[in-house]
Amino acid sequence: MSGRSVLAETPASTNQPDAATLRLGYAGLLPFVLGAALLWFVRPDAHPYVAAALSAYAGVIVSFLGGIHWGLGFRAQPADPSRFVWGVVPSLVAWVAVVMPPYAGLVVHGVMLVVCYVVDRRIYPLHAAGAWLTLRFRLTVVASLGCFIGAAGS
Repeated sequence: MSGRSVLAETPASTNQPDAATLRLGYAGLLPFVLGAALLWFVRPDAHPYVAAALSAYAGVIVSFLGGIHWGLGFRAQPADPSRFVWGVVPSLVAWVAVVMPPYAGLVVHGVMLVVCYVVDRRIYPLHAAGAWLTLRFRLTVVASLGCFIGAAGS
């Protein structure tokens, strides 16, 4: 082996997300959909709270996506430092986006969700996790649209 991870040498994953995992993933979209819709319909006095809630949730999810790369980094032998470096970038960007006004911060969250997916498309297959990309794509589309629609309603 040539300095690449042992896991990078394994074939594509046949480990498909099971039904419970799919339900949990899709349930995780509810705050994005509900938050984006509510931003268009709540009373003006509730608007800042809904916007903050949507932005905070998006920040948590973006951070979670970065954290997955720490898990991949821990599994790799030898450890791949780039997994750990990338793993903190989403959290740092999300932190900045959460403190921005929602009309801007939600756009940053939406873009970051897409960026995380693009990175994952390259990295997951190297760690035998490529079978998760279909779910990741679907979740990314809905979550990022929720952020963009929420930003437009802010």
